[in-house]
Amino acid sequence: MTPGAGRGFAPHEHPLFEFDPSRQAVINPSIHAAQLGFPRHAVTCWFGNVVAERTAGLDVVYQVPFEHGDHGIFVVEHRGVAVALVSPGVGAPAAVTTLEVLVALGATSIVGCGGAGIVRPGFDVGHVLVPTGAVRDEGTSYHYAPAGEPVAPHPRALAAIDAVLAEAGVPHDRGLTWTTDAFFRETPAKVERRRQQGCITVEMEAAAMFAAAAFRGAVYGQLLYAGDDVSAEEWDHRHWERQGSARQRLLDLALDAVVRL
Repeated sequence: MTPGAGRGFAPHEHPLFEFDPSRQAVINPSIHAAQLGFPRHAVTCWFGNVVAERTAGLDVVYQVPFEHGDHGIFVVEHRGVAVALVSPGVGAPAAVTTLEVLVALGATSIVGCGGAGIVRPGFDVGHVLVPTGAVRDEGTSYHYAPAGEPVAPHPRALAAIDAVLAEAGVPHDRGLTWTTDAFFRETPAKVERRRQQGCITVEMEAAAMFAAAAFRGAVYGQLLYAGDDVSAEEWDHRHWERQGSARQRLLDLALDAVVRL
């Protein structure tokens, strides 16, 4: 009989329930040694083309190493403040790896920005959405917070984001996001369950970023904009990646928010 079949898993029977609070691992982020003068503010932007445009002509100050190709960290100046800017890679493992490197280098306040699918209809493409917490349907967060523990943005980061949006007069909505590892498994039944839980968006990183940042003592919050629509039986792509101005604007808002921290 399969261990745990027909009953709840005990911690030793399922790896995702084996949260270990130890800060010491076999491989530690400290292999990326803190850099003197590294900005304490950072933005992770999942729009790779936007980061490339914004950093054109700038030198890479550090490379986050990945087998698929390194992700360069740049330093930009925003409102007189130095901010590290990087496209962190799609999916919770890649994104959290980048977050770990940023924190190890010296970043303490970080804001993320990217797109998300909508699971509740009614949001136009490009509409700004602010996650206030995340449903943990991925694997990475379980290595940074016990199973069943809620994950959310840092209150200071959420307050900074709210203040920036209010001052800029940007219409936006707040709510839970559903973080999943497998967008090809966003079945109608799952979408409906997440909607009943209060989720308004679905993406692949927020839950893990919230959990990892809290574990490392970093201040982290996230901005999203409404992309494709998975709220109905059939997927509506909505050409969400073509919203160039909205993507640039979201990065500007993330930069505005992070320099307040």
